[in-house]
Formats: sequence, C-alpha cells, structure tokens
Amino acid sequence: MAATIRLLNSSAVPHDPTTDSVNVEQYVEQKGGEIAKQDGRVVVRLRGSISVEDIPFSYDLIPSQGVLARTGKWRNMPPADQLSLVQERVSNEVVQELNRKVSAFVAGFLSHARANEIDPHLFLNALSDRASSDPVEFVFRAIEQRLSNAVEKHQETKRAQRTRDSINLGEYPESFELARRLPRKFIALLGPTNSAKTHEAMVALAQAKSGVYLAPLRLLALENYERLVDELASRGGKVNLITGEERRLQEGATHVASTVEMLDTRTRVEVAVIDEIQMLADRERGSAWTAAVCGAPAKTVYLVGALEARPAIEALAKRLDVPLEIKMKSRKGPLEAEPSAVAKIRNLKKGDAVIAFSRRDVLMWRDLVTEAGLSVSTVYGNLSPEVRRAQAERFREGKTDVVVGTDAIAMGLNLPIERVVFTTASKFNGVDEEELPAALAKQIAGRAGRYGIHEAGYFAGFDHETHAVVRALLKEKVNALPGRGFYVAPTLEHLNKISRVTGEKGLTKLLRLFARNVDTADGFFIPRITEEQLERSAWLDTLPLSMEEKFTLSLVPFSSRVECLNLAWQRWARNLSHQRPSLLELQRDGYRQSLQEAEDSCKLYSAYAWLAYRLPEYFPSVDSALEAARNASGLVDRILASQNQAQRARKTDAHNKRSRSRRLEAY
Repeated sequence: MAATIRLLNSSAVPHDPTTDSVNVEQYVEQKGGEIAKQDGRVVVRLRGSISVEDIPFSYDLIPSQGVLARTGKWRNMPPADQLSLVQERVSNEVVQELNRKVSAFVAGFLSHARANEIDPHLFLNALSDRASSDPVEFVFRAIEQRLSNAVEKHQETKRAQRTRDSINLGEYPESFELARRLPRKFIALLGPTNSAKTHEAMVALAQAKSGVYLAPLRLLALENYERLVDELASRGGKVNLITGEERRLQEGATHVASTVEMLDTRTRVEVAVIDEIQMLADRERGSAWTAAVCGAPAKTVYLVGALEARPAIEALAKRLDVPLEIKMKSRKGPLEAEPSAVAKIRNLKKGDAVIAFSRRDVLMWRDLVTEAGLSVSTVYGNLSPEVRRAQAERFREGKTDVVVGTDAIAMGLNLPIERVVFTTASKFNGVDEEELPAALAKQIAGRAGRYGIHEAGYFAGFDHETHAVVRALLKEKVNALPGRGFYVAPTLEHLNKISRVTGEKGLTKLLRLFARNVDTADGFFIPRITEEQLERSAWLDTLPLSMEEKFTLSLVPFSSRVECLNLAWQRWARNLSHQRPSLLELQRDGYRQSLQEAEDSCKLYSAYAWLAYRLPEYFPSVDSALEAARNASGLVDRILASQNQAQRARKTDAHNKRSRSRRLEAY
C-alpha cells in the first residue's frame, strides 16, 4: 500500500533559480517530506500512514540514509550539491521502501506483542515521535527494546505470582512432618552468661534415652560431644559428632552433638537442646535456628539463650501450637564494673581477658601484653575450633596469664576469666565502625567471674572513654527480639518447585524469586538469602552444573574475600562442571608458612571436607583433608605459641641488658 505523505513547512533552504527551477525544499516537498535540523544535523523526515489488519498507523521517520550532513557542513555546501545529495538519498524507491519497512515492522510487532499479552499500541506511537533524530532502523530497535523490557517485566510478574502460588511460607512448619506429628514441649532456659542454663539443659540431655545437642559453633559441638561421651560412658551410651566438616559416627549411637545447620529432622529423639536461641535474629544464620525450632523431632526441646529471646520464643511456640515452659535463670555470681579504667598495660593482671575486635588488633595487643611480661593465649574468629580450643586450654590450665581475643570468647568458650578488659567500645560492621550493641557488650563482659572459681566477675575499659561507654552499655536495657520476621532460607526443594512453575533454570534468578516473593502476609516468616550466596550463584550460573551442584557449591562455608580460598573453590567448581574429581592439593611446606597462610590452609581443608561429605564422588580425599586440617591447626597453634615465647624472650633480653648496664654504671 502506498503511503500518504504530506508536506511539512520548512524554510531551511532559500529558493535558487539556477537549479532548473526546483530547489531542495521543493524536491523534498514533492516526495512528501521536509528538511529538518535536529541535534546538530540536517535530516530528511518522511511522514505517512499505513493500515495493518485494518488498523491505521501513522509514522514520521527518517529513512535509512536520511541523515544528510552536520549543520555547518550543510550550510557551506553549494545549493546544487545539496540538491544532488537529496536526490540521491530520497528517491521514489526510498519512499516506497520506507513504507514497506514500516508495514512489515508493524505486522511483526503486533504478533510479538500479542503473543506476550502486551498492548502494542503503547509502543507504536513512537513511529510518529518527532523527538527522535535517528534513522528508521534505530527507531525500530528502540521500540523492540521497550517491548522486550515490557515482556521481561510482564514475565517477571507472572513468575513472581507463580512463585507465590507454589510456596506458602505460612505452611513452613508443616514441612517438618515428624516434628509436627510429635507431642512436643518447649522448655526455655533464659538468662545471662554464667547462669548455668546450658548446664541444666545438658544434664537433661545426658539423662535422656536419646537426644541431640545443636550448637552455633563447631567448637561448642565438639566440647559438648566430649561431655556427652564422658557422661554416657558409664552406661554404655554412644555419641555421634556431626558438623559440616567432620563426622565421628558410631553404630548404635543414641545421642548426637552437631552444629545447628546439621539437624536431622527425620530421626526421633527424646530431648533436643538448641543453644544460643537468640541467634534467631541473626541475618546470616538465623534461618537455621528457625528450622531447628520448627523441625527438631524431640518430645522435649530445650531453648537455651539470652533473656531478650523470650518474645520470639513465645511467638514461635504459639504459632507452632507447642506448650511452652519458661525458666528465667540468674547469674551465679555478681558482675561488677571496675572503679576506673585500666589505663596502662602494666595494670593488666593474671586472669584478665583483653578484648579487641579484629585479628590485626588482637595480635597487636598480644604483643603489647607479652612485652609487659605476661604470657598470652590468643583467640579470634579466623582460628579453627581446634586452635581456639588449644589456646583456651593453656589459659584454663594456667600455662598462660592472659587471654587476648575478639568477641569469639563470648560464645562457646568456658574460661576462668576474672576480669574482662575492653580495648574499644566500637566494632566494624562491614561498612563502618559502630558502637557495640548492648547485648554483645553484656555477653562479653558476662564471661568474667567463672562460677566456682571466682567470687565475682569484673569488667573495665582500657582507656577512660571506653570504660565510660562500656559501663553505660552494661546498664542499658537490651531490646527484645521481635515476635515475627523469622528467617527462612531456601532449600533445594523450594528452588526446584519454583523452577518447575516458572521455567527459570538459573540459580541466581531462582534465589531472587524466593527472596522477593514468598514471605507470609503477616510477615511472621520471611525469606532470607545471603549476599555471599547470591554473588557465588551468579558465577556458578556460567558453568554447566546441575541445580543441586550449584546450590551445594553456593553454600560452602568460607569467605569469598580470601583470594586463595575463592580460587580453590572456583577450581573445584570447574572440575565438577567437567565431571572431574578434585583431589586435595596440600599447601606448601607448613614450616615455611606464615600465620595467615596457615590459618587459610585450615579453612581450605575444612571447605574441601565439607564438600567431600556432600559430593564424595568428586571430592574423594576426605580423610586426607581432615588430617591436613588437624595438622594445619597444630601449626597455627605452634606459631602462636612460638610468637608468644619469642616476644617474651625479647622482653627478657631487653630487661637483662638494662640490668647489666645499671650494674656496670654502679662500678
């Protein structure tokens, strides 16, 4: 169909009688167009209309070669050259070809838009939008891109709705079938540090015919595993240890000590103990505590933790329709503030715990304390549980005078600390330094005054400002945990269900669909994925891996910020994508490793063991990994001990030199 084109007014080019009585303006007018200046360029615009499926559409477009020249160049061009260029660029064939292009484009666009349930008229008005100074192909491309974005948004809306329809977090507790069938009872033991609440729960667990202890840390799982082994030995009881990186299994075991993420929801027990229940509010790991409370398959479930967890426990018990008994525990001995700051290194004494909040600061304070003549045990989060335990044991046995550590001592280490000394009242939160939460300050300070060893516990700041802030924090009322907003992490079953209803195959998009669309109407349960898992999934989606393999790899417990660990993880993932086993690669000779390298080796071997328990066919060196992790932990412990000894030796040498100098001066 021929386009109907009418002339647009233009006075851009004056009439020149020397061009055979027709100038550029008149020529373009004859073709049904106009000369226009847009964005510093001179262009030819053609206006017309077409009919597709008896629907009229107008257009005002620049043909493919309708951009003539820059404005300055056009102005300096002789009129004859202008006319010649326009005649070359705007012929009858060009007008007809533009008409055909628009007709074909509109016909295809209508079909595409309708197939995706999108109204095409929302986009086709751009065909007559005079604001565009691009040739027709660019206009078509822009319209198609807008449609593509709309289709993606529409599809995302449909996927979101299908995700919501497929997963109802309100029914999350029902997914733990065995726990829901059992006549369960919750007993909450809530109190401050040194209130013997964990001891009471562990006594009940040891007396039960079967049970499970769920720990926040491998170190706590290991300590209570050994406690259960000792207490059950007299009656022939057997205990399993199950953490992400280690298994100690015995046939016929009746009790299990495990990290909270490793809860077996399909084996019924008499008693379950869930430690540090206030971790329900932790953004990174709180979902594991939600799952444990909802899914622990025990007749009696002990919920052990801080006082502020009470509202959250009450809300969960009500939602789960489980009877709840709450026992409020009091501290066994008083906790008192020192009258003033410690102020000087020489004022530190045997039995002190010096608290800093980074590995670098811990090592700095260790050196300062050692130079003052005190021996030191060192504890911080980057150390493996075995090393933390060995360092703590030295302090516990009196082989070292002072423990210098991070807030890692606040959870899972029972130490004979008489006084806690804060070197600072602020901590880096991942973005900037912020004042310690009152709950954390109380938990750390509460480690002072071990019941049965000290009559009271004491706390202080090292400097006067820190001392004042810490005293204020210990008086501050801790905010209670909210009675809603309990985190739920996606399971592989969740992601497969979303994939089935949406057709989405990428792990990243499935995680986002879960995180954005499956919360409950009242916000009682909310979806939670970590940024680290999301970042890893984006990289894993580039590899030919199954959903199960990608999901497993996304959860390996290590920090992606440590380059050597991240490189090893990527190498393992690539091997798995090619269905090649990854044999354990031992790090360089341990005697030549720095402290940081030895710490990283511990984490690398533990990460390998974690994968080996889940994908044994492709990570076959689990025994070697466990042995290597133990050896690396031993090396870290020896390095810390030797650094401590070397520092004390330097202090002694300096003291002896000063003494000799004074004696010589006396003569």
